[in-house]
Order: sequence, then structure tokens, then C-alpha cells
Amino acid sequence: MDADINFYFDPVCPFAWMTSKWVRQVQKQRDYTVDWRFISLRLINARVDYDAHFPPEYEAGHTAGLRLLRVAARTRAEHGREAVAPLYAAFGTHIFDTAPGPDDHRTEGEVRELRGTREFLEPILAEAGLPLELAEALDDESWDREIQQETDEALSLTGKDVGTPIIHFEPPTGVAFFGPVISRLPHEDVAVELWDHVVALARFPGFAELKRSLREQPQLAAFGVDTDTAGKQEDWHGGSRRQKK
Repeated sequence: MDADINFYFDPVCPFAWMTSKWVRQVQKQRDYTVDWRFISLRLINARVDYDAHFPPEYEAGHTAGLRLLRVAARTRAEHGREAVAPLYAAFGTHIFDTAPGPDDHRTEGEVRELRGTREFLEPILAEAGLPLELAEALDDESWDREIQQETDEALSLTGKDVGTPIIHFEPPTGVAFFGPVISRLPHEDVAVELWDHVVALARFPGFAELKRSLREQPQLAAFGVDTDTAGKQEDWHGGSRRQKK
């Protein structure tokens, strides 16, 4: 598929979700085509000791992301690449844009683990107009090879010390970068202006990186941060929540 942008996402990454919403804003105004591709945080960290390096709920979350990517891979194979965009939109809406109910007393680990289950997935498939039988892919490791290949593809474009999302601008000859990482969704009237600045940097052949590890919690309902509030700043050293390298 020839697209203006290749966007590599893991469905459980909040920053990928926030950036994807911005890309969709720009897509509407610029009539861009976007190919939504896969990158798995669980596969990237396959050889990492989660207990030693990450907060306790991260392994369950990353594993759920891989399980959802299996469903996305089967969806793409059986219903075409165009089916991935609404599926990812439905994933993100339910994971990040839906606040927990007042009677929801599950731990963060339990919430993240639930995202990789049929209980969580089947309503999303119905909402996206997709057959519920796609949920069978949650446990089908045969899709992992394709997801690994696409993850490797993304990292080959940027180098390995990155997270999600990865955007390949003007493929196949354009450059790819991790991010842009944003915590606030820009207003519609400045979304394209911000995008043009990013593309201008990407088009300069000598540009490599512009980075700070301090990030605000994204303005997403799942984190209890509304659009009138600046999220708490955290230090994402190494581009992740790893406790040590």
C-alpha cells in the first residue's frame, strides 16, 4: 500500500493513541492516506526482566497489547488494511477515552490484563462492525511472526532505542522518527501548523533527534486528566517507564 504516512502503533500505548488522534485531525484537513501498522511493546521487551525493570502492571499491559495486535493482524488479513483504522480507533476509545466507573475497584494490573480478553474485545469488534470470531486470534501465536516482522521493520527505520509510536513520513524514501510524543491534543485550527513544523524537520536530511524525557500524563479520561488540566510530569528516561536500563 502506498500511503502518505505509515503509523506504527501498539494499542495499549497512551502516547501512540494521543499522537494518532492528532494524525487523524491532520488526515481530515490534508486528505492524507495513513497505513496503520503494528509494533509490539511486548515483543520489543521480550528479553527484558519485567519484574526488575518495569512497574508491576506493565507486563500484563504489554501482553494485552500483543494479544490485541494479533486480532488486528487477522482483521487486516481477512478484511483489508482499511479495517485497521476503525479497529484501532475503537481500541483507543475504550482503553483511553473512557473513564473508569465509580464502582470499578479493579487494580491497575487487573484493568490492563482485562484488555487482552474476549470480555473486553467482543464489544469493540461489534462496535467496529467486525465479526466476533476475530477474537479467536487473541490466543493465536501464529500471528506473532507478522507482528514481529513489522516491529523489526519499524525499528530498522529509527534504531532500537525508541518506543511507540513510530511514524514513517512519505514512505518509502522518507525518514521515520519515534513520536512526536504529545500529551495534549492540539485544537483543530493549529493541528496542521504543528504537523507542518514536524514534517519540515523530518525532511531535513541531517535532522536526527529533538528530545526531552519529561512528559505530562496525557489528557485522557483513563488517567483522569481532562483537557483543561495539565497532567503530572513524569521522567520517561530511555523513552519508557523502565525503572532501570
